[in-house]
Amino acid sequence: MDVYLATPRGFCAGVDLAVDIVDLAIQRYGTPVYVKHQIVHNPKVVADVEAEGAITVESVEDVPEGAVVVFSAHGSPPSDYEKAKLRNLTVLDATCPLVTRVHNEAKKYSKDGKKIILIGHVDHQEVIGTTGQAEMVLVDERQDWTLPEWEEDVEVAVLTQTTLSVYDTAIAIGNIRKSHPDAIVRDDICYATTNRQAAATELADMTDLVLVIGAQNSSNCNRLKDVAIKKGVPAYLINGPEELDRSWLESVEKIGITSGASTPETQVKAVIEAVAPQNIFRVGPGEIKTTFAIPRDLRSLVGSGQRSSSKEESILDEDN
Repeated sequence: MDVYLATPRGFCAGVDLAVDIVDLAIQRYGTPVYVKHQIVHNPKVVADVEAEGAITVESVEDVPEGAVVVFSAHGSPPSDYEKAKLRNLTVLDATCPLVTRVHNEAKKYSKDGKKIILIGHVDHQEVIGTTGQAEMVLVDERQDWTLPEWEEDVEVAVLTQTTLSVYDTAIAIGNIRKSHPDAIVRDDICYATTNRQAAATELADMTDLVLVIGAQNSSNCNRLKDVAIKKGVPAYLINGPEELDRSWLESVEKIGITSGASTPETQVKAVIEAVAPQNIFRVGPGEIKTTFAIPRDLRSLVGSGQRSSSKEESILDEDN
């Protein structure tokens, strides 16, 4: 049995930044530091930051007055910042810069008087943050949807959640263009989502089974699984070897393995060790490492703390 390992996979720059901001907050303010919502959608990463002294909560109201809180990588609506101000909280915003870009687009197009359509998944934390920025219509491509009957001359702008299926989003955009051919369509699906889906597509073309390593509540992990299934290859999303069903591997000679943008490499290694392949082959173009700088408005708060915790070199020899 051989393993074909997708590259790129795993941590993206937005995840690195978010976890580093929690680390720096702990260095600067001590413990506990509160995190509104899971810092990223991965239980191991959440457990790691909590072991350092972070406390994860689901709402601003759960943070004690006067405390330090980090807003998660997925982004938050303006109402959360208003609540934090009323509670005299010190807020460190760990929103991924690519999500912040979508927020800024929403505010710009709203100010310009355009009708905004957001393609995204109902109740996902990123969508909650984006829909709070301006009035907009949410289109969830997994469900039946219709658009309001706007005037023919209305100007429309289409935004997207950053972690969607490239294929399914393109279909939704095509359907929107049937009624609004002149709509402005932003390319908001992030680079980490796009290139990991491309590598997963290549992986599915050459393997009998695909394992996606990551959390069940991770949008980008679920989309990687969907990519393989659409190619006609069985695919499973597991968080680690403890979720591996050995019956999946019966009569399988080539296993593809990839991981979502919030999955630590140690989880990938653990699954590979459990599979115990004869050979490991790399599939995909690789990825030039991207790093997002600490936002300017946080630099004075975090002082001279060292960014280090989430940087994780590949544990596997990818030249095999």
